[in-house]
This record gives sequence, C-alpha cells and structure tokens, in this order.
Amino acid sequence: MYTTGQGVNGFTLDPSIGEFCLSHPNIKIPNRGNYYSVNQGYYLKFDIEMRRFIDECSDMNLRLRYIGSMVSDIHRIMFQGGIFLYPNTRKYPEGKLRLLYECNPMAMIVEQAGGKAINCRLERILDLELTELHQRSTIAIGSPDMVDEMQSFVQRYSAIPV
Repeated sequence: MYTTGQGVNGFTLDPSIGEFCLSHPNIKIPNRGNYYSVNQGYYLKFDIEMRRFIDECSDMNLRLRYIGSMVSDIHRIMFQGGIFLYPNTRKYPEGKLRLLYECNPMAMIVEQAGGKAINCRLERILDLELTELHQRSTIAIGSPDMVDEMQSFVQRYSAIPV
C-alpha cells in the first residue's frame, strides 16, 4: 500500500522481474464490513463501552478476525471492510500501540482510502500532537460507518464524558 496524500494504491511483487507492480489502483475501503478485529483475550480489561461495542459486533454476527498484526488485519479491512480496535486496558491506560510509527501511518493510509481512524477519546489519530518518540495511543480504525458506530457506543456508555 502506498499513498502520497492523493488516494491509495496497492503494489504486488512480481518475482519474475523483481519489481513491485501496481495491482490495486485507487483502493476504496468499504463503508462497512463483516469483520471486527480485536484481541478478545483482554475483553474483561476493556472499559464497559468497548465491551458493549464488541458484544454488539458479536450479536450482529460479525466475524472476529484477529491476526495479532495490525498491518495484516488492516490489509484485510482495506479490501473487505471492518474495524480494527486496540483500546486501552488497565495495564495500558493510554493504549499500547505507538502513535508515531504504528497508528499514524495506518491512519494515513486508511483515511486516504475513505476510512476513519480515531482513538478511544474520539480524537482523530492524525490530529493528535506528538509529544514523545514512543508515545502510545488507543485506536479504532477501518470502515467509516463502523468507526462511527464505535464512537456512538463510547458516547452513550462511557463513565467519563467525551
């Protein structure tokens, strides 16, 4: 995946010539999908609003697909739609993923394809001010309608006004 700020193009290695060739021009993320991606092993450590959103995804018969690699999960979401979640836990109240070299690059690509990327405080990832090299963040990223739905769950059920 590659963007210069004017959309997203996908390239695939052609081993016969040793070059990456344009294979997916002008990628557009679907407005919604049938997948949600979250490490449900931490379910009980998530805030109530995130647990309710995950329950809603399950109740809607969305398919849980969590590879354990943000890049791989988002690659699938770019083509098939869905949402990737990495919320805060008690151990990582600010989130675990690094803003500078995990959240920001993925947010740029997803937004250029028509998706959305916010943190669990409902702030746009690309608007967050970087204050330290290894600054961490939560993230909800993917199909715009699904990110909006997660946002409404946070607004409705959060114990802390957002």
